Amino acid sequence: MKKIDYKTCSIEELWRLVASELARNDVDVILVGGAVASIYTDGEYISGDLDFVLNDLSRTKLNKVLSGLGFVQHTRHYNHPDCKHLYLEFFYFPATIGEDNAIIPAEFDEDGVRIKMYSPTDSVRDRLASYIHFKAKNCLDQAVMIAKRHPINFEKVKSWCEGEGRVEAFDDFMQKLKP
Repeated sequence: MKKIDYKTCSIEELWRLVASELARNDVDVILVGGAVASIYTDGEYISGDLDFVLNDLSRTKLNKVLSGLGFVQHTRHYNHPDCKHLYLEFFYFPATIGEDNAIIPAEFDEDGVRIKMYSPTDSVRDRLASYIHFKAKNCLDQAVMIAKRHPINFEKVKSWCEGEGRVEAFDDFMQKLKP
């Protein structure tokens, strides 16, 4: 297991550590939400938490692994006493973006185990979901930041916006992408 400095770690460093330890212990999780946007924007956007979707109904192994890393559970959040700037939160499966629950996460090798998070396209859709459903204009900006750095399946994003009944969100997104 790699060591990190919890006092100064980045979201990506914490994700890689936690996700790989969970994977080594057969706890299947997917990183979702703002932390993914933070990673895909190279820190231009910064989230204060890491949201994971837990693909296992049992929290017993989860709690054991997190406790072994020094995390303490507080309701649905997990905090590390040395990591004041970030916390972990876990939700039960399935991972969904709006009405779409057929999510295929991006996978990365971390010290011989596979760790997962939303793909850049799904992260854009996730940010647009917050823009659509919560009127969060900052999430539209995050979607644009991601799209400027990573290949995006624009047709999938457009089709998803149409399915959410908000094709204008796609238009707003494309307008902000223009130079």
